[in-house]
Amino acid sequence: MTAQDDVSAASARDITLITGASGFVGKALCAHLQASGIPVVAAVRRRVPGACDEALQTVEVGDIDVTTDWASAVAGVSVVIHLAARAHILQDNAADPLVLFRQVNVDGTMQLARAALAAGARRFVFVSSVGVNGGKNKVPFTVTDLPDPAEPYALSKLEAEQGLRALLTGTSTELVIVRPPLVYGPDCPGNFRRLLKLIATGLPLPLASIRHKRSFVSIWNLVDFLCLCAFHPRAAGEVFLVSDMEDVALPDLLRGLASGMRKKLTLLPCSPSLLRFFAGIAGKAPMFDKLCSGLTVDAAHAREVLGWRPPV
Repeated sequence: MTAQDDVSAASARDITLITGASGFVGKALCAHLQASGIPVVAAVRRRVPGACDEALQTVEVGDIDVTTDWASAVAGVSVVIHLAARAHILQDNAADPLVLFRQVNVDGTMQLARAALAAGARRFVFVSSVGVNGGKNKVPFTVTDLPDPAEPYALSKLEAEQGLRALLTGTSTELVIVRPPLVYGPDCPGNFRRLLKLIATGLPLPLASIRHKRSFVSIWNLVDFLCLCAFHPRAAGEVFLVSDMEDVALPDLLRGLASGMRKKLTLLPCSPSLLRFFAGIAGKAPMFDKLCSGLTVDAAHAREVLGWRPPV
């Protein structure tokens, strides 16, 4: 069974609210649902010309926190897919980043969930983060592992998960939690964009000795999976780890990207510990850890429960 099968079977009355609709994942998800004939409401903080498809029904909700008024966004909606969040920031200058993460990722999420419940939404899909499981590993993470968030962003996602379970368990609104690893695709933000810029320079990169493998998920695979979670009956109440199911080390990833970009790539050997030392001096240790340390996930639960296979 594919996501397309279940999306196609969904009722034309199954209006789906996408928060963060103008973001990297949100745009792709809205387009995928529209192409599948599913009515979409796009929630954005502020309307920006060209940020969303003009054909979409768009609702401006303002800043996301405990005071956000979601009433107009959730009215008549059957499914909510919550993407909007304060993302991890590599060089966060906030005095207390956790406070800001909690305002958006915990308080804002709970405010939306309460509104969705009151409006009679049948399903709430929360896009969390693999960081809830931990920041790195030697054995792939599974859905049965105890959470071990290593940074404020991931902790706020865990607290949101816990709050959603307490609020929605036993109600008419089913909860689905999805924890993706790093997402990549055309025009992606964050670390993947930085990698593309590095490759585009044509400069030799001292990364040939990085051996740790990481799990990634393409935008196409993540969107396919989120659609499945929105409509598959067996997704209710589940937590899923999702990936491309093909783990790669950074040098192999760079070679693949360079090939796709038709750029010459020269990789030089260098001690990973030495690289991390210099990354720390440059204030880039968090970025180095996110790209070069081992972090893999076991997505077998998605395959076993939903029959999902990455389409790309």
